[in-house]
This record gives sequence, C-alpha cells and structure tokens, in this order.
Amino acid sequence: MLTANQIMEINRIIQIGRLLLDEHDRYSYSFDASFGTYLPDAVVQTKHVEELAKLVKFANQEGIPIYPRGQSTSLSGGPLPVQGGIVIDLSVMNDILDIDEEDLVAVVSPGVLTSAIHKAAEEKGLMYPPDPSSSHVSTIGGNMAENSGGPRGLKYGVTKDYVIGLEVITPEGEIIQTGGRTVKNVTGYDLTKLIVGSEGTLGIITKAILRLIPKPPATATLMAIFSNLVDAGRAISNILSSGILPSKMELMDQASIIAVENYQPMGLPRDAEAIILLELDGHPLALQDEIIQAEQLCYVVGASQVKIPKNDMEKEEIWRARKLVSPAIVRIKPTKISEDATVPRSKIPEMCERLQEIKRRYQVHLVLFGHAGDGNLHPNIICDKSDPEEMERVEKAVAEIFTAAVELGGTLSGEHGIGNMKAPFMEMELGAVGLDMMKRIKKAWDPNNIMNPGKIFPEPGQKLELK
Repeated sequence: MLTANQIMEINRIIQIGRLLLDEHDRYSYSFDASFGTYLPDAVVQTKHVEELAKLVKFANQEGIPIYPRGQSTSLSGGPLPVQGGIVIDLSVMNDILDIDEEDLVAVVSPGVLTSAIHKAAEEKGLMYPPDPSSSHVSTIGGNMAENSGGPRGLKYGVTKDYVIGLEVITPEGEIIQTGGRTVKNVTGYDLTKLIVGSEGTLGIITKAILRLIPKPPATATLMAIFSNLVDAGRAISNILSSGILPSKMELMDQASIIAVENYQPMGLPRDAEAIILLELDGHPLALQDEIIQAEQLCYVVGASQVKIPKNDMEKEEIWRARKLVSPAIVRIKPTKISEDATVPRSKIPEMCERLQEIKRRYQVHLVLFGHAGDGNLHPNIICDKSDPEEMERVEKAVAEIFTAAVELGGTLSGEHGIGNMKAPFMEMELGAVGLDMMKRIKKAWDPNNIMNPGKIFPEPGQKLELK
C-alpha cells in the first residue's frame, strides 16, 4: 500500500491530471479482458507528459510499481496491477492525430483509438495497415505495447512494422526519442522495435510516428466451403505457395459457423467443417485473374463450393459473418478463453489435427477461427469458470495448445502478448538462456523493476490459472 507521505507527494506532482484513490474507482482498473482481479493502490490520469515523467521518477525512487493501461482490452493480462502500485490511464492522452500526406506518416498520442487512425488515413487516400479486431475499442498505445496484428497481417505485417518513431518515458523518469520520421534509420540499436511489443515493461509510450501507405484501389473477396477442416488448411498452404498474396485469409470451423447461425442466421452451411474467407487487394485487372486462380486452387484441394460476391454489399455480408464469431460464441457459455498460438504456414493442417485431438481428449467446447493465412489461429474455449472440474480440463487443454504450437515450430502468441497468463510457458519456447537474455535487458532498462512487474517473466513455480 502507498504511505500517506507517498500519496501526499503524488498529489503534489499531479497538478494538471487526476489522482483516483477511492476504492470504487480503483476497482474499475483492477481487471482486463483476461482473468484475475488485482486492486491498484492508485490510478493516475494525465495528458501532461512532463507531469507523468515526474511521477515515474518518484515511483522509481520509492520502488512503487507502475502499470501503463489503455482501454484494457488485453487478453493476456497485460495491464493488470498484479503487485499493487499505480495504474496510469493513458486512454485520456488522445489529443494528437496528425496525418502528413507528404511524409506518409501519422503522429499520434497513445490514447487514440486505432479505428480513428484508420479513418483519418483513409480520408487522405492512405492506409494504416495493422487492423486488430478490437480496433474500434483498443488504443494505439495498447496495440504498440502488445505488437498487435489482425487479419491484414498476412500481407502487411503487424504493428511494429509501421512504428518508426517514439516518445517514451523510461522507468527512471527520463523522456527519450527513438527513431523519427524517416523510413530508413540505422543509427545504433533499434530501440523503437525493442519497445514495441515489450508490453509496458520497458517504459511508457507517450507519442508515436506511424508509417502509412497508399490505399489499394480495389479489393476482391472469396468464400470457400470445405467438408474437411484439414483440407481447408491445405488450401491455405496451396494458395500462399502459388504466388498469390491475399490481404486477408480467415478460417472458421464448424463450431464457429453453427454459433454464428444460431446467433444471427446468415445462410452459412452448418454441415461444413470449415470456411475460408479470402480478400485480395491491388489493381482491379490483376484481381480478376487472381480471384479466379484462388477459386480453382480451393476446388483442387477439395472445396465443395466457392462463392465470389458480385458487389460491395455481398462482400460486407461475408466479412460480417467472421466478425460475428466472438459475440456468437459467448452466448453458448459465459467464459471465453481466446488464445492465439501461431505456427508456420506449412504446419496449419497439422495444427488443426492437433487441436481436434485436444478437443476430444479433454471434452472441451473448442471453437477454431482466426488469421489462418499467417498461421495465427485463434482456438477459443467456451466454458464456465464457476465449474472447477471443467476449468481443470480447460487449463490442461490450453497448456497442450501452447505445447503443440511450440513443437510445430510456432510461438505462444501471434498478437495477444504474454502478460501474466502465458508467462509460465516462456522457457518452453525460448529456453533458459534465451529467457535469461530477455531478463538482462529488462534489468538494464528497469533496475528497480517498477515498470509493469509480473508480466512476461514467470515467477518461480508459477502455473496457468484461469480464475
């Protein structure tokens, strides 16, 4: 707990912003979209960078934990105040959103919603490619902390590929600039890339420079229906190895199809084991050939039907089906565990088989969908956290999902981050030496371990707990 003297000093520092100490206010910052409730000692909201830097400097001197937080849509426990201390609400820092058409960059505050950046760029004929499914509610600061991806990651990459400059408050309370407005910058270590994806453990991002690209002139969409999930996985591999590079390639399994149809009937085939949704973008003439080639490749592998929408309304209807999966499946049971284990593209069929085995072995309600084109699958388990016996099976199933991904040459997380939920599995992927190297970087940047402690690195004996 904060002492009376510490609270008095924080009050003296926070003159422009707000200090929240009431219990009901602090409870609002005790959880995110994952599991667990941890009550912070205080919450600070400020738009003033220098004021925030003074607070961090004081916290470092006193050994007070600091937790940067955006809109708290994290699925891995990223902003949870697991050791008490101060939550910094960066969602209020949302004043800057400048689009520079000549330099092809956007300069943004961390609290700006990602969807607002998309809209502002598109109004200028430009595009900010990273598009996490939560973009309408998640902040760009949170996206940078977790190195978020999204459906367009297949062709365009993830958040770190578009962040070229940062303003950061270090754990010792200093304000530094990394990178800049140029696409090429090889001056020393790439601190920008180090900070993006560090999950708030190396500092607080207070401003970012994002690279933009011209918006493609046209898109084409395809929906392929398969009676076999593994065949759908093979179709993904075949299309990608053919030379076609879709902007999106999404997978829905039978459980997600049925859930959507029960939630909002759209005429999807309930008897299909899988659906692939594909989007191409580029020059209209090139798309005419590529969409036909993709259709033929799906039939070769075993698609029972391929639908190519004729207009924008039909395209939107197809993609709406994919967006409805998450709200549809949470109506089945109250608890949704969303994972994002990622495997090499060539291993997608095998990963699909492993997931089906896990589903049968532990008798869990596993729904599979996700960004299959880049191997970033989203196996979701629908359960009831008030049922201890079911949750015990779910925990074992989740652990096996992580193991399967790593054994197939993949990774624990493609876009959700590690947080505190996946920390127990870090050594399995990185090895003891690899994990120790990361710990050394953390120690050099944050010698007093005040910046988002309890994340990424496992505590001795820590296990996965879904409570």
